[in-house]
Amino acid sequence: MVIPTIEKDILFEDNHLLIYNKKPSQIVQGDKTGDRPLSDLLKDFIKERDKKPGNVYLGVVHRIDRPVSGAVLFAKTSKALTRLNEMLKSGEIHKIYWAVVKNRPPEDNGHLIHFLKRNEEKNKSFAYDKVIPHSKQAELTYTLISQSEQFYLLEVNLLTGRHHQIRSQLAKIGCPVKGDLKYGFDRSNPDGSIHLHARKIELLHPVKKVMMSIVAPTPEDNLWNYFLEHHE
Repeated sequence: MVIPTIEKDILFEDNHLLIYNKKPSQIVQGDKTGDRPLSDLLKDFIKERDKKPGNVYLGVVHRIDRPVSGAVLFAKTSKALTRLNEMLKSGEIHKIYWAVVKNRPPEDNGHLIHFLKRNEEKNKSFAYDKVIPHSKQAELTYTLISQSEQFYLLEVNLLTGRHHQIRSQLAKIGCPVKGDLKYGFDRSNPDGSIHLHARKIELLHPVKKVMMSIVAPTPEDNLWNYFLEHHE
């Protein structure tokens, strides 16, 4: 049976690409939990919808963390996957995130450069101001675009793609993401999500060579809804 919720969360699809608005609980690729990943659910959906007799090809271009929501890019052909992987490495795919934080950042516009070291056991990345052994440079810019009585909405432009990068770097400047216990927020969200959302993907279509800008609607909750109405 076709899962109706899958169809409504497809933001863009053609013969080459699929961009999907991931829910916070979904995983993009298989992991040790054994839960069915989004890539498999989408393959099943396409197979049934298009009545395909054989296997459906769907390549994972990038991942976002399980408690994070928003736009995820998939390739529908191996040719598109190769090209998209090259574009990702060369910084030609721009990813804009929205992050809700409790503390106002030191500056309303910031350019953060840290050196992240991943701890596999804790599944956590630690941010340092200087290079340390086995660290990788992480870079982003952010802009404060709205605030409520208790929270601040940052628009984050990701310049590198490191493990838990936004979560780790914002925590380092005293601005952990709402709900993100792992990175120092004081309590979790009831549904296990965190208020970090992959808001927009911008890229040159790998085959058609036209510029694309795809915006992912935020999850339905009162805080996201407030910021949707009040952001600049």
